[in-house]
Amino acid sequence: MLGALTLAFTGFGALLPLAHADDDAAGFPSKPVHIVVPVATGGSADKLTRLIAQGLTERWGQSVVVENLAGASGTIGAARVAKAPADGYTLLQQGEGLTLNGILFDRLPYDGQKAFTPVIQAVVNPQILVVNPKTGIADFRSYLARAKAQPQSISLGLPGNGGIAHVAHEMIAQDTGAQVNYIPYSGGGPATVDVLAGHVDATLITLAAVTDHVRAGKLRALAVTTAYRSSALPNVPTMAEAGLPGFSVESWQGYFAPAGTPAAVVAKINRDIQAVISTPETRAKLEDMGFKVTGGTPADLARTLAGERLRYAKAIQTAGIALR
Repeated sequence: MLGALTLAFTGFGALLPLAHADDDAAGFPSKPVHIVVPVATGGSADKLTRLIAQGLTERWGQSVVVENLAGASGTIGAARVAKAPADGYTLLQQGEGLTLNGILFDRLPYDGQKAFTPVIQAVVNPQILVVNPKTGIADFRSYLARAKAQPQSISLGLPGNGGIAHVAHEMIAQDTGAQVNYIPYSGGGPATVDVLAGHVDATLITLAAVTDHVRAGKLRALAVTTAYRSSALPNVPTMAEAGLPGFSVESWQGYFAPAGTPAAVVAKINRDIQAVISTPETRAKLEDMGFKVTGGTPADLARTLAGERLRYAKAIQTAGIALR
């Protein structure tokens, strides 16, 4: 799948100048645009997409509707977009989950090699390990110590079975021997609610989903997965600093259109999302949430997909994670 995408978009990048004059995008959009978010409301992907949708609505003069279609590790929402007309009016929000699902599932309700056209990578962000303060876990080292000394004693809410948080924690487990009790959820929002309520001890989740709760003291942040600290929570150490040298996992969020969407329409959506996330007001909001704005071309996103597959495939195979 990824090799095909990379080859396709190497050529696509060269055609972008021609796409500006293409009539396919001249009147786009002339009706509401729908963005499918394949996880539950309240998580980081939902917050990001609603902010972008607001900016696009203002820019286009057409409603941009966010649809949350959670389930089956994001494949239900992805299938909805894969089957939509290739006209740019139905888009998919996805991140590294698109790569992970292609590795994890034996069968998908869409052709992973041909179903989607990359539009833009909007942001990158750390995953952050947080606990309910009542657990008594003070820092990342004590979290690892308890998970090693008392296997399965820590319950960890997963924002999606087989998602980046699951894979990242398995990479932690492979490096340290720490074992926790995974509790899968349909998204970051529901997982966070249960950690806040004390029903679950911890979650590893996109930083932007829990920034406000950490600042308010409702959740205790132990460490971020990236090699760098987040400016949104600068006092939270990296896992490499906190006891796991060399560890680094960076998550991302982007947007896709159904395969066959006219190149000029893809180029217009790319330019306009780039414009929205680049405004000082929106950039400041995203950075305050914990995102790092990236942007870039469809070809850049295709290269990201190709590059991450090998690393995650190895971790998944070692952990024996499989979805059906």
